Amino acid sequence: MPQKLKLASAQARTLSTTADTLSALEETTKRAVAQGIDIILFPEAYLGGYPRTCSFGAAVGARAPEGREQFLQYFHAAVDLGDTPTGAGQAWVDRKLELPRGKEYRGDGTREELERIARETGIFVVTGLVERSGGTLYCGVVFVCPRFGILGKRRKVMPTGSERLIWGQGSASTLRAVTTEIKGVRLCMGSAICWENYMPLLRQSLYAQNVNLWFAPTADARDTWESLMRTVGCEGRCFVLSANQCVRKKHLPEWIAGGKGSEQGEGQSSGGEYTPRERGTGRRRSTITVTEDKHEICWPVINAKNDQDSSASNDDTSAIDSSPLGSELLLSPKQTPTDMPTQTSSAPQASTSEDEEFVSRGGSCIVSPLGEVLAGPLWEEEDELLVTEVDFEDCERGRLDFDSAGSYSRMDSFRLSVEGLNMDPPPF
Repeated sequence: MPQKLKLASAQARTLSTTADTLSALEETTKRAVAQGIDIILFPEAYLGGYPRTCSFGAAVGARAPEGREQFLQYFHAAVDLGDTPTGAGQAWVDRKLELPRGKEYRGDGTREELERIARETGIFVVTGLVERSGGTLYCGVVFVCPRFGILGKRRKVMPTGSERLIWGQGSASTLRAVTTEIKGVRLCMGSAICWENYMPLLRQSLYAQNVNLWFAPTADARDTWESLMRTVGCEGRCFVLSANQCVRKKHLPEWIAGGKGSEQGEGQSSGGEYTPRERGTGRRRSTITVTEDKHEICWPVINAKNDQDSSASNDDTSAIDSSPLGSELLLSPKQTPTDMPTQTSSAPQASTSEDEEFVSRGGSCIVSPLGEVLAGPLWEEEDELLVTEVDFEDCERGRLDFDSAGSYSRMDSFRLSVEGLNMDPPPF
């Protein structure tokens, strides 16, 4: 008898606030109900956001104050699920951790909202998120069952590239597969986040657990991603759902779009302290303001007289002396550039065409246990659902000639162990 379920990959982007994004997740899930969808996947870091293009003011051996302000914004956008920095595992899943005095749950309520959404829609929800615990951020994935609430959560074990600056390393013990049954179909689910899918041993640790549904939330929008997903499906004899965000430049948060990512790193000392840039020739005229915390902020001077003077002299110090704002003006901690006196600028505004450029083109897809692309990849389409009905007996059909964790793995000769992880197939 066919073991059919309808799967969906949501090519959705993070909105301006985490609350808005959570509301959008609910609306998308409600939309999925009308299509008879049983399981839906949202992209990597969907809740909390993937801070694409942001350097956080970092260079090797140096961090700038503006970068720390960006991290503050990002930290506040992350969700608090009430877990511990080391990860409490099953104790967290089963709600056995100590509650704060006078409260009914740990965290900021995001867990409870996700469980409500799954319960009210009847859809099994898997979503990427950025989780804060203690003073550290983790990129994670949660599995939310309509009947039992969250069945599992895992944290990315190896952030890629600059992600290592802002995300901690999760424990490999969280790679434990999650099991459930939907409409009589028995599922063993695992997740590899973005470039974890390029880690052969990590893949094998999931294959060994007899996973038949693989979630790959990602931020990789390259054409090569499809080939990796096809490899995972064929190699693991499992269905693969991959979801990525489709994001235009205009959708980037203000704390990213308003920064000077291309200039960060200049004027920084190797000891990690930020020092004002040298005022050399050819620089735009500017004025220096000093905050109550003794931080210096450099503002461009927009003044017709000074602009005329700049054509006759390349010495920027004259701009500081003649600035109508004054070089020693103190700002209160809450005062922002919008609080400063305004002046008319003749500088051209950013072009609409530039704002419309994609910083992530998407590429969400669904792949079969034989490596066939069943849906997608979806490019440059915003807020779209990829939907396909699949028969999970195809996973067993694929085992006729290949079982990467069973007889084909030659367990008598090759063995893999993962610290803290039981790789035996979990019981149903």
